Amino acid sequence: MPHEARAVVALKKGAPVEVLPILVPDPGPGEVLVTVQACGVCHTDLHYRDGAIGDDFPYLLGHEAAGVIEEVGPGVTDLAPGDYVVLAWRAPCGQCRSCRRARPWYCFASRNADRAMTLRDGTELTAALGIGAFAEKTLVAAGQAVKVDPSARPEAAGLIGCGVMAGYGAAVHTGGVGSGDTVAVIGCGGVGNAAIAGASRAGARRVIAVDLDDGKLDAAERFGATDTVNSRGTDPVEAVRALTGGHGADVVIDAVGRPETYRQAFYMRDLAGTLVQVGVPAPDMRIDLPLLDLFSHGGALKSSWYGDCLPSRDFPVLIDLFLSGKLDLERFISETIALDDLETAFAKMQRGEVLRSVVVV
Repeated sequence: MPHEARAVVALKKGAPVEVLPILVPDPGPGEVLVTVQACGVCHTDLHYRDGAIGDDFPYLLGHEAAGVIEEVGPGVTDLAPGDYVVLAWRAPCGQCRSCRRARPWYCFASRNADRAMTLRDGTELTAALGIGAFAEKTLVAAGQAVKVDPSARPEAAGLIGCGVMAGYGAAVHTGGVGSGDTVAVIGCGGVGNAAIAGASRAGARRVIAVDLDDGKLDAAERFGATDTVNSRGTDPVEAVRALTGGHGADVVIDAVGRPETYRQAFYMRDLAGTLVQVGVPAPDMRIDLPLLDLFSHGGALKSSWYGDCLPSRDFPVLIDLFLSGKLDLERFISETIALDDLETAFAKMQRGEVLRSVVVV
C-alpha cells in the first residue's frame, strides 16, 4: 500500500518548487523505506530545479539526508526498522568492472530503488541523485542507507551524505593530503570548508583559503585555514605563491568548478603538484590551457567524485569524528527551515549568505 507524504517537487525547468503530496511505494526487493528527519540544501538541488543536470522533470529534490528506516523489503538483512541512517547517492553494485577491480568508490552502476515515487495522478518523479529526500518519506536501495551512531542529531548527520563528504574526501582521498603538505582551497562554501577541515585533519602544515567574501574567509579559519586570500582585489595565484615560498601549493582544491577557478588552481600548484576539482561545473563550461603548460607543470589533475568515498566505510568514521569533537558539523548549519521555505533557502545560497540551510522534516 503506497504511503502518502509531503515533498518538494520541481515540476518544470526554472519554475519555483512546490510542496505537493506524493505516493511512496512499499519497499520491494533490496529496498528500504526511510522516514526523513533532516535534509541539507545543496547547490545540486538548485541545478536540478534549473535544468542544469537533466530534463527528466518533474524532479523530487533533496539528497543530503538522515532519517530512520521504517520498512525493509525482501532480501534486506543488514538493516531493520528503527535503524538510524545517513543516505548516500553512491551504493556500489559489487558487479561492475570498477567494483570487481576493488575500486567500489568508482562504481559505474550504483544502485537506486527500482520503483518510482509518483504524484497522486501517477506521474513518475525523478529522485534527485536517486534519493529525493525533501520529503517526509523516501524509497531508496538498501545500499544507499548507511547506519551511523544515533547520537548524532539528524541536522548535522545528514550533511555527511553529500557536501561534507565531497569536500573532506576531495582532500583526504582524492588529493591524498598528508603530513606537512601545503594546501590551497578555492571557494569556501560548505564543500570548500569541508575540504579545509579534511586537509587540516590530515596534517597539512599550511591550509590557504581563497574566496571573494571576507565572511566566508572568516568561517574558513574556524574550519582550520591557516591563511586567507580575498581574490576580489588580489591575484590569488601570486598570493598563494607568496605564502609558499614562491613555489605554490602541493595540493589545490577547486571547490567552485568554473573555468577561471580551474585555471587559477592549475597555476597555483607547485611543480608536480595535484589539482583536485570537486566543484561541479555547468554543462556549457570549457577550459583552454596550453598543452606545453600541461606537460611542463607535471603532477596530477583529478576530478573528485563524491570525495572518492565508500559510504559504508566513511560515513560512520566522519560521524565518529563529529561525536568526538574532531569534526564540527554543527558549524556548517547556518539555519534550519521547513519544507515550504526551500525557495527562500535557494535565494540565500545564491547570494552566498549561508553555508547550509537544513530542512527539518
